Amino acid sequence: MILLTEAVRGAWLVERAGRWATVGGVAGTGFEAYVRLLHPLQAHRTDPNTTDEWGVALTVESTRWQWAEVARRNGRVMHPLVQWFRISDTEQTVDWPDGWSVGQSDDGWFDPEDLAVLTAHLRVATRTPDHLVVGAWEGTGNPPWPEGGRNENARARMQMPWPGRDMWLFSSSLSALADPTWAQRRVPGWECSRPGQEGPYTSLVWPEDHSWVVASEEDWDSTIVAGSRTFVDDVLADDRFEAFEVHEGDDLSWDGDLLNARQATRPGP
Repeated sequence: MILLTEAVRGAWLVERAGRWATVGGVAGTGFEAYVRLLHPLQAHRTDPNTTDEWGVALTVESTRWQWAEVARRNGRVMHPLVQWFRISDTEQTVDWPDGWSVGQSDDGWFDPEDLAVLTAHLRVATRTPDHLVVGAWEGTGNPPWPEGGRNENARARMQMPWPGRDMWLFSSSLSALADPTWAQRRVPGWECSRPGQEGPYTSLVWPEDHSWVVASEEDWDSTIVAGSRTFVDDVLADDRFEAFEVHEGDDLSWDGDLLNARQATRPGP
């Protein structure tokens, strides 16, 4: 990935930015269809009969869960605008009597393994798979500065002014993103603030022909993919994702989940 010193390549999407906290505010408006991909959960099971030397129960099984399993255990409803906070009642670890627990949903983080899977769909939906732009929110790191020093004029040229999330832009390709280790590769001069990651985090990705957008807003617990009707239908049909069709005006905030009221207690599994 190479840092772009001119942010003009993002102007088309800035012009299509929707209202904050909506699908269109995350991925842009005007696409034929949108799909919401819920970020998988890390799940672990401990066994009280298997302990360490201090008597602490050891983890005997680890896997990834879809949100539907948490909703089932907590008696909640899965639907396109479901919110993690509403099906778990917490932003912390959720535990059950059978030893299983899940951590907090990953806000703003589309796992590179899942992005690598998605690239197969992205490739057939664009004419320019080798010419991508990746937008990284400025809060996730700092870029090198061009000759002339660090000043406001340089920042204005280099940053895409996405509402609430000014972005640094990088060039990339689907071949690069198809390798899930891309996030650990150092980009010359880029200083990342995310632990364990060398390269910039993908807040936005789009191809040169503007046929689709992949967007992971820093504060949301899911990733939005926008594009053609056929493309979105293909993603919805892929059972490797927990996916729901959404629309550009849909509310992605906690208040957008109108089917699950917050509860003080949870039923057992």
